[in-house]
Amino acid sequence: MTTLTLIPEALTREAFAPFGELIEASDAVRHFTINAGNTERYHDLARIEPGPDGRVIVSIFRGLPRSLPFRVEMMERHPLASQAFIPMSGLPYLVVVAPAGEPPRGRELRVFLAGGGQGVNYGPGVWHHPLLALDAVCDFVVVDRSGPGPNCDEVVLEVAGVIPALPG
Repeated sequence: MTTLTLIPEALTREAFAPFGELIEASDAVRHFTINAGNTERYHDLARIEPGPDGRVIVSIFRGLPRSLPFRVEMMERHPLASQAFIPMSGLPYLVVVAPAGEPPRGRELRVFLAGGGQGVNYGPGVWHHPLLALDAVCDFVVVDRSGPGPNCDEVVLEVAGVIPALPG
């Protein structure tokens, strides 16, 4: 199988916008003080879409660490609804995505290095790789859909991608 090298890039709101929303407490988002001045609320960070006849559910996914280099050989999507991942472990992880639509080709894959304080919300139909924890077992709060109808498509890539070891 032919392979393509995938170099991780920084996860920013602008870079991730074609695939969904970045979930992050930063000065770039609407925020304000609540609870008599004891809490800063970072407000409305992601549009959770449960899809037709769906309901929003909250789960915890526990991801085992992956070793680099790592071969990206498959992708999945949830055509009916969004899916948000919010890290609980404070550790970096990788996000591999491709645009919604037809099954992705190798050159369409993008890889982001997410910080331990950054979550992502994949838009409905956005192709993504399952959890890619690094370094250690990592827990994620996952906000997604429960409801009727098939909501997970998987494809094997014609050209695999390889994420090399990270520098440093």
